[in-house]
Amino acid sequence: MTTPATPTTPITALSTGTGYEPLAARFRPIFQRIAEGALARETTRTLPHEPIAWLKQAGFGAVRVPREAGGAGASLPQLFQLLTELAEADSNLPQALRGHFAFVEDRLNAPPSAQRDVWFQRFVAGELVGNAWTEVGQVAIGDVITKVSQKNGQWVANGAKFYSTGSIFADWIDLYARRADDNADLIAAVSTHQPGVQQQDDWDGFGQRTTGSGTSVYEDAHVAPENIFPFETRFKYQTAFYQLFHLATLAGIGRAAERDVSQQVRERQRIFSHGNAGHVSQDVQIQQVVGQIAALAYAAEATAIRATLPAQRAYEARFRDDVEAERQANIDAEIESAKGQIVIADLVLRAATALFDALGASSVSRTKALDRHWRNARTVASHNPIVYKAKIVGDWAINGTEPPYVWQIGSGPGRKG
Repeated sequence: MTTPATPTTPITALSTGTGYEPLAARFRPIFQRIAEGALARETTRTLPHEPIAWLKQAGFGAVRVPREAGGAGASLPQLFQLLTELAEADSNLPQALRGHFAFVEDRLNAPPSAQRDVWFQRFVAGELVGNAWTEVGQVAIGDVITKVSQKNGQWVANGAKFYSTGSIFADWIDLYARRADDNADLIAAVSTHQPGVQQQDDWDGFGQRTTGSGTSVYEDAHVAPENIFPFETRFKYQTAFYQLFHLATLAGIGRAAERDVSQQVRERQRIFSHGNAGHVSQDVQIQQVVGQIAALAYAAEATAIRATLPAQRAYEARFRDDVEAERQANIDAEIESAKGQIVIADLVLRAATALFDALGASSVSRTKALDRHWRNARTVASHNPIVYKAKIVGDWAINGTEPPYVWQIGSGPGRKG
């Protein structure tokens, strides 16, 4: 893999938006192709290497890159609208790309520099970034076992991560680690094109089965010094950003449930003797169920889009000399993404369950895999505990307590007494 030529003048333009319909039109034929193979990938548990390649080739990974750098210049609301459409086609794809777009967002928030522009060029060239942050096992909360250290004059990474979402498809990995010399937290952008990076597809969840969320192991994996970033420089609204991915994915699942139940009802020939019409598509009670599902999906998508607005404000405020405006935008991004999570999970899970109320026993056939909508929604909704998000929102509403921007998971001290 060659390093792009370094631009002479750093790009200072921001990605504040473009025409959504022309942008979406570029990708909708690909989304359709992805949708056509989604059921087969689900039933055979086939990782979406080919769909990821289609998106790479079409420049999907660069939609947030400024137009001046060769990207689409899309705003955050536009990115998440696109991701909702992609999630309707196959909800595994947005999650597989979650780490990529988070790293893109971090580079967008970095001060303009020639090195930042090198990353823009990589994104435009189709290079993707995976994610490796979480450690499992006997890892104490607040600790980081994965270390970056110097060996033979080079920086190397050693450790193991689970939930390495999307990394199996990626050219780079956004690795959360700790320096061995001074114990400082950092992000290392690690190339996957080296023997020191080993990846497994060992995610065993009952939903979101083809996101590539497995184990990644680092054994003296080389890290270029310019690709080591102090963690304190990470973009402030990152937790909200990660959550917005789940909201868009859930909204897309809601749309998929509406799509599939409508199709199944249109095509169904069998009726019940105690029903209301000669064809199920004309049965007013079934129409009511489908209408309720459509409304649940609509409310989920509308909420998801609304929740993206403060994150865009936070991104733009980052480059203005107004510290208070940036602080408030970051608070709003966290609180509104949390509010969205609290309600969207319920809306989509209800839609994915009500789907079966409009159909007969044949709808539970494994060959149709209609249960995947509920399984996928339940899996996505389980990522960040909703009860804690509700507590954060409540504490803000009552006491004005600023939400946490970074949190960790790990082994606690255990029960006492």
